Amino acid sequence: VVRFGKKGKLAPRFVRPFEIIEKVGRVAYRLDLPEELNGVHDTFHVSNLKKCLVDPTLQVPLDEIRVNANLNFLEEPMEILEREFKKLNGVELPSLK
Repeated sequence: VVRFGKKGKLAPRFVRPFEIIEKVGRVAYRLDLPEELNGVHDTFHVSNLKKCLVDPTLQVPLDEIRVNANLNFLEEPMEILEREFKKLNGVELPSLK
């Protein structure tokens, strides 16, 4: 199962192995997810699945995963790191990083 909430290159990509209940269509599978993940849809495209995790240390414990009830992600800026002005058609526009 692909990441739930952590962003970035170093975020864990897979949680743990789950049993496949049935094949849905040509490229999707329904998984048997535990009650802790009841807010997550149980049908996944094959590109989001991996056959097996051999190394258990790579698995993310389910208690670290938090699924918000409304499943929305809000990202709030902490500070403005850099400000530039770019010219576009003779008008200077601020660009923030």
